[in-house]
Formats: sequence, structure tokens, C-alpha cells
Amino acid sequence: EAVVISLKTRSCPAEMAVSQSLAALSWLQAQGCQQFYFKYCSTFDSTAQGNIGPVLDALLAELGETRTVISPALPVNGRTVYQGYLFVGEQLLNESGMRHHPVTPMEDAHLGRLIERQGRGKAALIAWPIVARGPEAVAAALAAVNDPAVRYVVLDALSEQDLLTQGVALREMKLVSGGSGLAIGLARDWAQRHGARGESAQAGMPLVGPAVVLSGSCSVMTNSQVAAYRQQAPARAVDLSACFTDLESYVRTLTDWVDAQRDAPLAPMIYATTEPQTLQRIQAQYGDKASSERVEQLFAALAAALKAKGFTRFIVAGGETSSIVAQTLGVEAFHIGPTISPGVPWVRDTRQPLSLALKSGNFGDIQFFARAQQEFRHD
Repeated sequence: EAVVISLKTRSCPAEMAVSQSLAALSWLQAQGCQQFYFKYCSTFDSTAQGNIGPVLDALLAELGETRTVISPALPVNGRTVYQGYLFVGEQLLNESGMRHHPVTPMEDAHLGRLIERQGRGKAALIAWPIVARGPEAVAAALAAVNDPAVRYVVLDALSEQDLLTQGVALREMKLVSGGSGLAIGLARDWAQRHGARGESAQAGMPLVGPAVVLSGSCSVMTNSQVAAYRQQAPARAVDLSACFTDLESYVRTLTDWVDAQRDAPLAPMIYATTEPQTLQRIQAQYGDKASSERVEQLFAALAAALKAKGFTRFIVAGGETSSIVAQTLGVEAFHIGPTISPGVPWVRDTRQPLSLALKSGNFGDIQFFARAQQEFRHD
């Protein structure tokens, strides 16, 4: 069995990320877990202050381990690693839209340099020609790393087969780290050795009921998705000045507007998504941290108000936005339903009448918001 704990630790202070991660580790150890997976975004969202490095260092120390791997690749969504450089499609990470990320702008694509800046150890690389030779070659290369200063071993991956190879090679490593892609390899290897057991996606099928789209991401793909969806459904942009002037009143205004559109063919959308130039002006006026926090507060309050109004389906764009919405709605566990786009399924709360589609900023195709509703209808 796999136990997953979701934490909002990507961009909080490093000390908080470490504290929450160690608390999660302690609980998992108490449940009898033997292998631990620190999952981060496939675009390695972080800064020189963290939080990937500080959390990995703390987990290694707590587990009494000296080394782990770095494997953010998710080829199905265009995230590949070659010679230690992270690519988004055909672009280096720092040449993609991630260079404009409002919270963690990525200005380097070399994973070794990125982790060394924020961690307390050195990085090594197992390059693709070794990965392509299979699990035994990867395991041998890991064993051959004999520099005690090396804490992080970056793994190249160009295809899902490379992730399957890694999964076999890492079956005995106590602490692994990566994006969601590495989990494919680990899970496949586990299932082949121990037998697969899982629930049908039917348990996670979205409920019937009023829906809303909440978009907080400013990624390139989400900008395209919002632009497309605005032509199909009722949509309203967030007025950040209103968030600072009287947040409570503004939440009531938006709640009433969304509620008035509840019978529209496609769900109404509230979006804070904007292009990089406008985002820079907003951050200059209100401050990076203050503007991000106020938008999160808005979406949290709006989600709670809409839940109280009987809304049962929430389609959310952006990792930070998804996290705050799920926390506010009191989601503690959910059934995983059908896949909308690679890496983004519908999920259904195990205790409450709530269905959610939680989308990382750059995931999904341009028609994601509409497809999430149209392809999984209960007519």
C-alpha cells in the first residue's frame, strides 16, 4: 500500500516546510512505512533558499541516510532530464514560461546547480546512456558514487521506460525524491513483485451538481486555457485592488455572481491568471508576497462560501490555489477518478459531497476546463 500526505510546503518559509515534512515522516514511520518519497513539481519549483534542498537534508538526517536521488522528469507532459538539464518540451527550464513564475522563477535548468544552491551537499549525475542500459546499470552507478560529500544524484530520463528503469533500480533506497513520474516506475515495480491491488476509477467519478472554475496560476498554459474558456463560459477576473480594500465584501460580490451563473451550460470561472507583464506591475504595486497571499485568501474564502451555497464540483488551476482550496474545503482523503489530462484526474472526497479537479499550472491542454465537465457528464 501507498500512503500519501499532501503538504503546502513549496513556497512557505523553509523552516516551516522542514517542520511539516518531518512531522509527516514521523507519522508515516509510525504506520510502518519502509520507503519514503518526497514529491515536488516536475519543474523543480524552488529558489536558492529552498524548499527542496532543506527538506531533503532534514529527511536524510532523520532517516539516517546519506544519499537520495533527484528525478523530476515527467515525459508524458514534456518534462525530461538530459545530462542533468531539465527541459520543458523543447526548451530548457529557464527558457520556458517557468522563468516568469510569480513565486519560484526558475533561472537555471541544471538540476545539480539548483540543488547544491539550496542544499548542504554536492550533486552527481547518472546520465541517460547509463539509464538506457537498464536497472542493473543504474544501481551499479549509484553504488559507485563514493564521494561522501555527494548527497543528491540526478537521474536523466527521456521516456516513461526510463522511469520504469529507475523504479526497479531504486526499490531498496529508503528515501527517493522526484516529480510524479518516478512514482510510475516505483508503483509498477511494486505491483509486479507484490501483486496489484486498487480501486476502480468509478469511485472518483465527479458528482452531479453546481460547478465552478477557480484559476490562480499565471503559467503560460493556464493563460491559454483561461483565454479559451472565457469564450465559452461566464468569466470574471479578480480585481486585486478590491481584495486589499475590503476582502470580505468582495468575496460576497463574487459569490453572488458565481451563484447567479450556476445553471450555465459550462461552469462560471473566477480567475487571477494574467500574463507576465501585468503580473510584474501588480507585484511592483502590492509586493510579491502580499499579492500572492491576498489572492490565496480570496480563493479560500470564495471556495468556502460556494461550498455553503451547495457547489459540489471545483475545478482549480495552480498548485498553490489547489492546495488552499482543498484545505479550506476540509478535504482529508479522496478517491482518484478518471484522468482528464495526464497527471490530472477527477478526485472525489471520501466524506463529503465534493469533487475536485486540481490542476498544476502548466498541465492540461487548452480546452482542459471545458473537457473536465463535458467528457465526464452524468446526463
